[in-house]
Amino acid sequence: MNFKQLRFFLEIYKEMSISKASTKLHISQPALSKSIFQLEEELGILLFDRSTRRLQLTKEGEMMLSHAQKLIRGMEDMIREAEDIKSRKKGSFKFGLPPVIGSNIFPDIIASFREEYPETNIHIVEEGAKIMEESLLEGKIDIGVAILPVDTKLFEVRPIVSKALLLVVSTDHPLANQQSVEMSELWEENFLMFRKGFSLYDRVREGCIQAGFEPRIIHESTQWDFLFEMAKKNLGVTFLPETLCQKAELSSVSTLAVSNPALSWNLAIIWRKNSYQSPAAKEWINFVGQTFQK
Repeated sequence: MNFKQLRFFLEIYKEMSISKASTKLHISQPALSKSIFQLEEELGILLFDRSTRRLQLTKEGEMMLSHAQKLIRGMEDMIREAEDIKSRKKGSFKFGLPPVIGSNIFPDIIASFREEYPETNIHIVEEGAKIMEESLLEGKIDIGVAILPVDTKLFEVRPIVSKALLLVVSTDHPLANQQSVEMSELWEENFLMFRKGFSLYDRVREGCIQAGFEPRIIHESTQWDFLFEMAKKNLGVTFLPETLCQKAELSSVSTLAVSNPALSWNLAIIWRKNSYQSPAAKEWINFVGQTFQK
């Protein structure tokens, strides 16, 4: 068994077609088939079911898949670290940043980091926190910002922000003159929510369910400012992090603390456990952590 065979295995799984995989890998179809047959023979199991019109992964193949992915990621980490050592560069990294967080907190931090470490190369990838966690596990990005909690068996975690989620309503809303509200009082409201795949969607929905009702969601968005404007027009209620509310124009809205349950917005820098991080990535983790300690 060798790493080339594992790469072939993963590419065939990705395409679910030997012919498509052979094109992507720039190898002839017979040579690719032979390599996979040799791998199956060495393992003593069938990885793919070839008896149907469409290639399928066997149950045994599914069990081998995660092992192959881990081995390939480990090899890629080794190659990247060796390149950093040879070139003596600080390296580069991909940073996952959920849009609701990035637009408000990180532009100044990124600018300061680039000013202090001009040789580094930071690639910013914007995606929802839940999708970002999957990207970290798949090795598509190196570091990300998450809304806690996350699975500490899978990720290293460095907390950076602890804030509340606030209810945002129009000044014309019946609750506008209150300073706080219990979640159960919102059961008849129309909810303006972040889209599925965003941790804030799960956090608000779970809070509603704990209070005894399923939220009536009339709109989902990826943009916090759009949700804010919709709430301002009294088209529904929304929840936004306290940090965003502090920077928004609040003349036409009211913000209320929520209890039973209270909803928190705890942020952390996370990265895959036991993964290689370039010198630049390590500098970034420390830089962000120290910034929020000031």
